[in-house]
Amino acid sequence: MNDVEIFEQHRAHLHAVAYRILGSSTEADDALQEAWIRASRAGFGDVENPGGWLTTIVSRVCLTMLDSRSRRREEEGHLPDMVVARIDALAPDPEREALLADAVGSALTIVLDTLSPAERIAFVLHDLFGLPFDDVARVLDRSPDAVRQLASRARRRTRGGDPDTAGADRAVVDAFLAAARGGSFEELLALLDPEIVLRADFGTGVLQVISGADAVATSARAVGPTRALPEAIFVDGRVGLLVYADGAPERIMRFTVRDGRITAIDVLAEPGRVARLVGSR
Repeated sequence: MNDVEIFEQHRAHLHAVAYRILGSSTEADDALQEAWIRASRAGFGDVENPGGWLTTIVSRVCLTMLDSRSRRREEEGHLPDMVVARIDALAPDPEREALLADAVGSALTIVLDTLSPAERIAFVLHDLFGLPFDDVARVLDRSPDAVRQLASRARRRTRGGDPDTAGADRAVVDAFLAAARGGSFEELLALLDPEIVLRADFGTGVLQVISGADAVATSARAVGPTRALPEAIFVDGRVGLLVYADGAPERIMRFTVRDGRITAIDVLAEPGRVARLVGSR
């Protein structure tokens, strides 16, 4: 069997992998074309497991494409759509978890789009296609333990978040909100990672980016107590806030919390998109 025949034998599987990683059939076709070029240049030679070898090549091509996509979006000044789950804070835990899982699970493609490229690769290859962590580690050039953590984080988001983690993260966000409304700069700093990045999309085509704990704390404190109390929500399986102005939803805020500190805040403040994403739920 020659190289072309071997590649064609695995094409359906390779296309499925690329499609689940990229979320686009057209981009999956492009990934397979590039993978064939790389494989043919390297030569199949005495490859013992051509299917695994080709899956690794396709996955690395997809990783490069995801990185390019992320950079392009930032250059275009656009945050992707967010999956919003508006949940009654007084609802029983099982009901809250079921609603959250349904809201996020029904939009898996959008949620995958919120993962980092490495998280997305780890989740798709391990959870969806059953590749061992050792194999995924070779794709990402990371240790198996690191890949296991990537997949775990991705799994929590796609399933609506870990209730225990979500509760701890919510406490951090609540403290952030209280400090911002109270104007306490020192309390804000204590809750922010030193390298935090805040990105805001106002629909102008240019992302407003604020970097560093001092700058983000100053910006948050400037908001003060003038706005109505935001509604606690889940955004892409993570803790978030829905901010109102004159009784109408004005902006969606998504928080990333690691080790008890906020490492990133994404703000979607384009009125039309906010209204569409929040809907009538």
